Amino acid sequence: MLSRLRNMFRVADLRNKILFTLIVIAIYRLGSHLPLPYVDFSAIQALKDRAAQGGALEFLDLFSGGALTNVAVFALGIMPYITSSIIMQLLAVVIPKLEEWQQQGQVGQKKITQWTRYLTVALALMQSTGIVFALHQGGGSFLGSSNALNGIDLIPHFGAARVLLIVTTLTAGTAMIMWLGELITQRGIGNGMSILIFSSVVSRLPAQGSAIWATGNYFQFATVILMGIGMIVGIIFVEQGQRRIPVQFAKRVVGRRMYGGQSTYIPLKVNQSGVIPIIFASSVLYFPALITGVLPWTGVQTWVQNNIVDQRSAFHIAAYALLIIFFAYFYTAIAFNPQQQADIIRKQGGFIPGIRPGPPTERYLQQVLNRITLPGSIFLMVIAIIPLLVFAAWNIRQFPFGGTAILITVGVALETMKQIDSQLMMRNYEGFLR
Repeated sequence: MLSRLRNMFRVADLRNKILFTLIVIAIYRLGSHLPLPYVDFSAIQALKDRAAQGGALEFLDLFSGGALTNVAVFALGIMPYITSSIIMQLLAVVIPKLEEWQQQGQVGQKKITQWTRYLTVALALMQSTGIVFALHQGGGSFLGSSNALNGIDLIPHFGAARVLLIVTTLTAGTAMIMWLGELITQRGIGNGMSILIFSSVVSRLPAQGSAIWATGNYFQFATVILMGIGMIVGIIFVEQGQRRIPVQFAKRVVGRRMYGGQSTYIPLKVNQSGVIPIIFASSVLYFPALITGVLPWTGVQTWVQNNIVDQRSAFHIAAYALLIIFFAYFYTAIAFNPQQQADIIRKQGGFIPGIRPGPPTERYLQQVLNRITLPGSIFLMVIAIIPLLVFAAWNIRQFPFGGTAILITVGVALETMKQIDSQLMMRNYEGFLR
């Protein structure tokens, strides 16, 4: 292992990419601790205590790496970008222009990315305004039903000028996070947004583990650690699993040369959608908490707090499970188009053994995709629901090996290692993965 680590830094290009990625992560973590102006920091500890009790605030704090409860410049984290990406993918199904851009390749993807940025800034403006008023009003339903912040104003001498400055700072912080993520993608190693989410999630694990050690007994702590190790092993096993569909290309003569005749395969992963369904489902569930925070209807706020925000409620667990399965199928349908794949195989003179080209191939690919998506979605659901059941059984507020956290951590680590491996293999070095 040490020799492989040395190989990673022997290649100048790869070494520069890794160092650049680490520098950007350091900047991101610094912004997660830089305080906002005009904030009463004597009341921040109460906000952190409230985040430890779960709910929408804990979920948002996970993706901001603690920046939200620190009331930092990067308090909004990466969530506005994730939400805007979800909206753009949903709109692409119903808006023909967006669907046309998706089919234009790199040119169309640039247009979609540009509009995603615009939407991210718009969402950041709305969310930062809501958070500012929530901090001023002692939290409201957004921070839960607890009275931990009742009567506490985190923004003293509240006024239009201060609100404008704080909202602008939060929005600019989100725009900078988006820029940092794109920098990692272009000049670093791995997917930039995934790397930033990874660093946010990992930064919370030590504090959450120490909280369990402090509040629980030794048996609970050991069980949680063993459960986390088991989840990591299961995630790696399923993430590496794939169904290989053989494709045979017929021989053809062009001029004096013969082409084709080789065999290949289409790799369909069991978990084709990765961690996206859990992020989508969590985003949908935390959205009502943001909406009801600005509504005057006390009855609606109470119902949302007790049934949606409370992660130990039966309604939340059931809705979470169903949404994960739905988004697993939905995102898989977007990521892999059987009709397009069947068309490509037919145009290249290929065929699946025993299946005719054209519509029969499309139906076969769709059937296989549906069959492997079901166990993949159930696996995601189980990984996400296990921590919630632990919450309900042991009344544990902090769970370091939550489904979202561990899937992001393992998934991003595996993808980054694959990219490093490919770079090493290109230069005849032994990689990490075998």
